[in-house]
Order: sequence, then structure tokens, then C-alpha cells
Amino acid sequence: MLGIPALLPRTEMVNFFHTHKRGVDRIFVDHPLYLSKVWGKTGSKIYGPRSGEDYDDNQFRFMLLAKAAIEAAKVLSLDSNEYFNGPYGENVVFVANDWHTALLPCYLKSEYKPAGQFENAKVAFCVHNIAYQGRFAFADFDKLGLPDKFRSSFDFIDGYEKPVKGRKINWMKAGFLESDLNMTVSPNYASELSSGVDKGVELDTIVRMEGIIGICNGMDVQEWDPSADKYLDTPYDISTVFDAKPELKAALQAEVGLPVRPDVPLFGFIGRLEEQKGSDILAEAVKDFLMDDVQLIVLGTGKKHLEKQLEELDSLFPDKAIGVVKFNTPLAHMITAGADFLLVPSRFEPCGLIQLHAMRYGTVPVVASTGGLVDTVEEGVTGFQCGKAFNVDCEVVDPADAELLSATVKRAVKIYGTAQYKKMIRNCMSQDLSWKDPARKWEDSLLGLQVEGSGPGQEGEEIAPKAKANVATP
Repeated sequence: MLGIPALLPRTEMVNFFHTHKRGVDRIFVDHPLYLSKVWGKTGSKIYGPRSGEDYDDNQFRFMLLAKAAIEAAKVLSLDSNEYFNGPYGENVVFVANDWHTALLPCYLKSEYKPAGQFENAKVAFCVHNIAYQGRFAFADFDKLGLPDKFRSSFDFIDGYEKPVKGRKINWMKAGFLESDLNMTVSPNYASELSSGVDKGVELDTIVRMEGIIGICNGMDVQEWDPSADKYLDTPYDISTVFDAKPELKAALQAEVGLPVRPDVPLFGFIGRLEEQKGSDILAEAVKDFLMDDVQLIVLGTGKKHLEKQLEELDSLFPDKAIGVVKFNTPLAHMITAGADFLLVPSRFEPCGLIQLHAMRYGTVPVVASTGGLVDTVEEGVTGFQCGKAFNVDCEVVDPADAELLSATVKRAVKIYGTAQYKKMIRNCMSQDLSWKDPARKWEDSLLGLQVEGSGPGQEGEEIAPKAKANVATP
């Protein structure tokens, strides 16, 4: 039973569903306001009826999620490891992800800690994409059930014309200010967030003031494993990649209707068709680089005008390019394995997984120089970088960006089939792209929050954790 007095003068009943899988407790929160958004053929959106639009009750839904996450740590009997059984208890580190859970540290401070609960609990606030901040009408603060002293943490002047310019509340701002540690998903993205208004999306000053650390994501090496991929007719590893790749490339070309040619470099793009992912930049760049003897397969869905650009590839470049507008998991795996290069022309990319998948499959990534792409793709060693970030203004495509992407593609084409290209494939596949190293860095950072005292020790002093903390991630 969870009390949400801010919007309704009653308690709200939620159901918890728990499983312990691959060493992690996984808890799902059930409430009619959640399930009704995605139930049946007409309710397929989680956050809003369409891209960029919120459901009217989103603030209540995520208030409920924050309270449920706190209560789960206290009351559920969990199996976190072989040495522990029972509720996590109060000595816990919460990882609040993005604006949707930014109220969690606020509720801890306003309700639980004053009542003598979770007094040692800490909160790490992790930002996966600062473009989505949870900006709402300023008057909505009174619906959140928080004391007035928290109002300044939410107070925000929205400088953008759309949807409405002016004073708002900003959940993500409060998450930054009220948490104990701010994190994001790559070191370079952490630097970008504090670099200016554009990259920090008007929160750059807060990020600089509060500080932030970046740890690159790992990838799921079980789902994305070329040696055991159920969607591939020819599984392979680093020892058999050069035998398997030509077969998979031919199968891919035949599957999408391109001429089966082993000699032509085949580029792939997999992703959402939206300005962030640079699919509009790609649509302009192809007018140049597809004049050369190359092939391109684009797989994605998204904004209608960008889908239309994708659909036009077939007629504009017959026998050279194909666009597939649908969600297709088998084809995504076939492209990742069968393409020679994978394009990631994002305007911004906090970390990105697609380039990690590509490298694990020996497919050389060609990426924009932004966010985690800079941290994970080494120029000339494991892939190609465009050399600079693209213009974040999404109203129109900057011709210089299209030219830069095209020039980078042509650099990749020049080394196709050479000893250097084969070395890059080996370099890609020899990396450990799993969560092993990122998980260790996460654990070190989170355990650092559970150290006696508020600051680091003297230089050279080893700081021992106060206790092995359980981690709850709403």
C-alpha cells in the first residue's frame, strides 16, 4: 500500500512482480495507469500518445513509480546474492534513471529521512539523454506532494519557443540537485553536458555546478553473440570471421534484393528515423557517396517524413540502396553480421549500443564524433570517426555535415578488403564489450557513496566502504 497524498487523498495499491535473473533482482510495478497505456492494439506508447507528447497523468504515474521503488527496497523479500536473503533494507543506494524517477531523492529527503527511515540511503542520478527533462507547468509543483523548500530545485526558465516558452518546473533539474551523485553513460557525454546550452539543453550550468561522472555502457554479449546468434545461418567468431562474413553478406544482399556482389562495400544503418540519429544527414550524404560503387541498407522506423526519405532510396538508387521501414529483429542481426561497415551518424549519442554490436560482430563502425561514440570507437583502429560533432540544429541539414559524413564513408571505402581493414575487424572483435568493466566502475562509484564521511580521504589513503550496499534501480 503506497500513500500518494499529492494528487489523491487515498492510498494507491500496486502489485510487485519479482524475479532473480543473472544475478540481478528484477521488480516490475503493476498499476492500472501503467498497463492501460500499452494494452491492446491501440495503446502502444509508454510515455505519450505520440512522439514528444506526454500523457496528462504522467506526473502522477512517475510519482507512483518513485514511491513504489522506495517501498520495494524496504518490504520485498529479495535474493540479491548467495550471502543475503530478505529485504534490501535501508542501507541502500538508489539509482534514479532520468527525469521519470527524479522525485525519488526528493521523497527520501522530505518524507522518509525525517521519519527516521533510509537515513543512510544515497541516490545516484543517471542521465541517459538530457534532451528529455520532464518540463511541466510551474503550477504543477503543488501536485507533487513536496514541501515548499523544494520548489527552487524544480524552478526553471524554459528558453525554447516550443511548446511554450517561460517558467516551468523541471524534474531533471531537481534530480541533479537533490541526488548524492550525478552520472551518465559515457565520459565524453559527461563533458558535453557541461560544455554549453546546446549540448546541456539549458541544464549545463546545473551540471557544471553539481558535477557529473561518465561510465560507458556495456552490451548484452549473450543476445549479441555471433558464435551463437539464432538469426545467422553461419555462426562465427574471431577465428572464423573471414570465412563466415562473405556468406552472411551474400545472404543479406539476397534477402533485401540487392545484387549479390562480394567486391562492393556494403554499409548498414539500423536505428530510429529521427534527427538525433542523423538519418536526415544520411539521406543527404547518400546523394554523394552512392555515386561510387557501394551498397547501403537502412533499417528503421520513426518520423513519417524521414520514413518517406527512406522509402525513396529504392527508386533513387536501384541496385545500390534499399530502405526497410519496419521493426525487424532478424534483419537487424543479419545487417550487423553481414554488412562490411555500420553507419552511426548521430547528432548526439550519450553512449550508443549499435556501434558496440557492430564491433562484436566484426563490422567496422563509421560514426559521428559525439558522445560515447568518441569513447568507444577509435579512429583507424576499431572504426572511423567523422572528426567533429554534427550541428545539433535539427531544423535543416547542414550541408557541411552531409559532406563530412560522405567523406568519412569514402575513407572507409578506400581500405575495404585491405590488410588494414582485416586488422580493424580483428581489433573490433578482440575487445571485451561486455558489462564486466563498466559494472566494476559502477560498483566502485556507488560504494563510494557508502563511505563514512562526506569526502575523499587524504592522498594515498584507502577508503573502506561502510557496508556492502544493495542497489535499487527504478
